[in-house]
Amino acid sequence: MATTTTKTGQPLDRSQLEPLLRRRLFYTPAFEVYGGISGLYDYGPPGCSLQANIIDTWRKHFVLEEDMLEVDCTMLTPHDVLKTSGHVDKFADWMCKDPKTGEIFRADHLIEEVLESRLKGDKEARGQKVEVDEEKEAKKKRKLKDTKAIKLDDAVVQEYEEILAKIDNYGGDELGLLITKYNIKNPTTGGDVLPPVAFNLMFQTSIGPSSNVAGYLRPETAQGQFLTFQKLLEFNQQSMPFASACIGKSFRNEISPRAGLLRVREFLMAEIEHYVDPEGGKKHPRFHEVKNVTIGLLDRKVQLSGRTEVTHMTIGEAVTSGTVDSETLGYFIVRIYLFLVRIGIDPKKMRFRQHMANEMAHYAADCWDAEILSSYGWIECVGCADRSAYDLTVHSKKTGAPLCVRETRSEPLHIEEWQVDLDKKKFGPKFKKDGKTVEAAVDALTQDMREKLSIDLAKTGKIEVAVSGVGDGKVEIDKDLVKIEKRTRVEHTREYTPNVIEPAFGIGRILYSLLEHVYWSREGNEERGVLSFPPPIAPTKVLVVPLSGHQDFKPLVGRLGQKLRQLGISNRVDDSSASIGKRYSRNDELGTPLGITVDFQSVEDNTFTLRDRDSMKQVRSDEDTICAAIRSLVEGQKTWADVQGELPPFTQQETD
Repeated sequence: MATTTTKTGQPLDRSQLEPLLRRRLFYTPAFEVYGGISGLYDYGPPGCSLQANIIDTWRKHFVLEEDMLEVDCTMLTPHDVLKTSGHVDKFADWMCKDPKTGEIFRADHLIEEVLESRLKGDKEARGQKVEVDEEKEAKKKRKLKDTKAIKLDDAVVQEYEEILAKIDNYGGDELGLLITKYNIKNPTTGGDVLPPVAFNLMFQTSIGPSSNVAGYLRPETAQGQFLTFQKLLEFNQQSMPFASACIGKSFRNEISPRAGLLRVREFLMAEIEHYVDPEGGKKHPRFHEVKNVTIGLLDRKVQLSGRTEVTHMTIGEAVTSGTVDSETLGYFIVRIYLFLVRIGIDPKKMRFRQHMANEMAHYAADCWDAEILSSYGWIECVGCADRSAYDLTVHSKKTGAPLCVRETRSEPLHIEEWQVDLDKKKFGPKFKKDGKTVEAAVDALTQDMREKLSIDLAKTGKIEVAVSGVGDGKVEIDKDLVKIEKRTRVEHTREYTPNVIEPAFGIGRILYSLLEHVYWSREGNEERGVLSFPPPIAPTKVLVVPLSGHQDFKPLVGRLGQKLRQLGISNRVDDSSASIGKRYSRNDELGTPLGITVDFQSVEDNTFTLRDRDSMKQVRSDEDTICAAIRSLVEGQKTWADVQGELPPFTQQETD
């Protein structure tokens, strides 16, 4: 387990947090009564509410703030679409198999596990302290064949650490060499594993009763957005730049799902496709608003040197120095950072890591991941990729659909170029069935080649053009069939294929990381866990607690609940016989930020106490004032410190 801390700086004990999350039904393994399926989870009521609030904040932060065009595209995707996009051929991880047991491993994870185990054994042999997740290690000890403490040479330790720092940069052949060189074996049996082979991560299916149309469950929401680009451009009145957004389920048939919600086979994504003119350096009109925000960056040069030190710099400096490729990419890196902080992610446990060359997706020109530190280590939660013009180009080429932008130039553009004229009446009879092939080869000639051939034509009266598949691969064309001249062409309209900057959010990974970042326990009572969600994100905003079951309290409790619901504020009543302290403690575990106590003074003067979850401090005021304060807190307009400064304190101590 990675060394990390709770919100208040205590060592994070996942063996305390995870039972709390299961007990309070934030999430639970799917199909558990049937034994469950790895990589599949269900969300319970607080998990659903938390996810919905994250998505609502995401929409406000991106779709509303950036004037994005939201779409909802189908999850079922025809084979041809994903074949064209490259996913059928390239969307794969490397796996290896133990031929004796049939056990399957993801190759990079296997190497990581074995090398990390050896480094742990080295630390033990040197008498150094090793951080241990006892629950996780207890499970491992039943499976690992050898966990002996063996001291390694310093050079070997450095070599292992450099490999682990670069593990995402290795391809299949390189992973195979590492397995051989470092004698990587099945950690359960000690048996050899076969060389890595590519495993496509998409779930395949067939569409329709005849099964003639192959399809897949989408691995991302992006392709549906790209294929509606032209319609969205028209909807946006041909105005550039613009962005589309999509929130929905995606599916990846992970080789070895692990780490709970962090690696699953069905997950919620929120993706943005920002279309930008490639000319002019991919500038962003609002970059000046974020250029002074400081971000922690881990670039590929540092990683390739075997190190993981983060450099803190403003995004303006990162773009100017070329560390981040463009203003638009830099702008969205900052917007991602601000969103994650807004929902409660600790900025000190966040970094942006640049993809290395071998790690880059097949469509990407550059990519940075927002990685969040959890007890599982650094986890990629958001990818921010420059997909260049890849997707629109390949889909347009395949289908002939004009996935491009046409705009009138402010001034006509005069272009001098070499133009080729063919005499079609003579050309067809001369080349017969090969006519179209030869014509296509002539049309494809570069300007430099056309200039050279014009000289040949003037000197020899003929030209020679390379045409694959015709004769010996070279074709002679006489001067009576072709004319090559330099002419001026006037262009009034510019046509270009936009580049795409894509922030892609894994909502489940963000949600789990958030749970770890907001978790802590009361001093002196480690079992009393608290989830300190920001009020706008919390699953339930207010707990209404009557002091007892006295009949006089019921009308007030009912009226408060109705008023809060009318304000759109989620609330629940706990009128059980437990003490007020225990009732609040139960709801601290659910992350409920505010509590209203209804007591006998409430019956007399219609005033109520309002309790803050984190500080346990209380204020008292009338019903309307309390509801107004709650609304301002839930909408993020005020903090508890603001409310505490405005309303009279209530000093009676709560008791367990």
